[in-house]
Amino acid sequence: MASPGVQAADVRSESVRWRTYAELTKPRLTSLVLVTTALGYLLARTGPVEWAALVAAVAGTALVGGGANGLNQWWESEADARMNRTRNRPLPSGRLPARAGFVFSVAVTVLGTALLLQFVNTLTALLALASWATYLFAYTPLKPRSTLNTLVGAVSGAVPPMMGWTAATGRLDAGAWVLFAILFVWQIPHFLAIAWLHRRDYESGGFRMLPVIDPAGRATFRIVILYCVALLPATYSAALLGLSGWIYLAGATVLGLGLLQAGFRLYKDRSAESARRLFLASIAYLPTLFLLMLLDPTRI
Repeated sequence: MASPGVQAADVRSESVRWRTYAELTKPRLTSLVLVTTALGYLLARTGPVEWAALVAAVAGTALVGGGANGLNQWWESEADARMNRTRNRPLPSGRLPARAGFVFSVAVTVLGTALLLQFVNTLTALLALASWATYLFAYTPLKPRSTLNTLVGAVSGAVPPMMGWTAATGRLDAGAWVLFAILFVWQIPHFLAIAWLHRRDYESGGFRMLPVIDPAGRATFRIVILYCVALLPATYSAALLGLSGWIYLAGATVLGLGLLQAGFRLYKDRSAESARRLFLASIAYLPTLFLLMLLDPTRI
């Protein structure tokens, strides 16, 4: 019989192993998937919330997204090893064998898809697979080839609220497309701020992010401003469709102008500090906007 000390060591070792697998799913990115999927469901639902369906939709979406993240890391492990910000990930650091990471990520994808098919509906499962395939077979191979990778990645990242919507209704209504548009547009200034901060790392990894081929930032910051401006009509369309009301509309205006101000500051001084402020502003922007949209008592 093993001693208590050996048993405790085994438990710790098992816990570390599963935490390593969990890292493959990019938990912070997956948490955004959880929130936006739930938002889509709650905005689309007209009657009482079916909690089992909501939990299944959120869990299935998160699992498929986590599987895509893991397979992306498996695909890019050599490039990740050349970048300071990613070299300690499970695969390039050697904490997890490549084969184990691949098998785990495929299994998680299959489990998430099965969950959506069994407990939600076929349309939601198909959207999950479309997002998964776009992320893996369009975004990932484009990263070392074209700056268009950012737009393609944003398409994949904007699908989860649509999945929440279809989980509640079984249809792709106009409201689902509005949520898609908001999340798509928001991702561009959010990601370009990250890419500007880590442009040398991306260059070391061989990725053609816009700031890598635009070292002066002229095109990068014009695009930041363009998409910050585009967020205003995108968010207003939610109120026009009756997804929210006047309080949300006022809040969306304040939030949008605040993000635009952060974008203009980056455009003006092109500093790492301004890029960091835009990144943090974008992080604060999205959950605040979604809470206003969901909780506005003037919602029609």
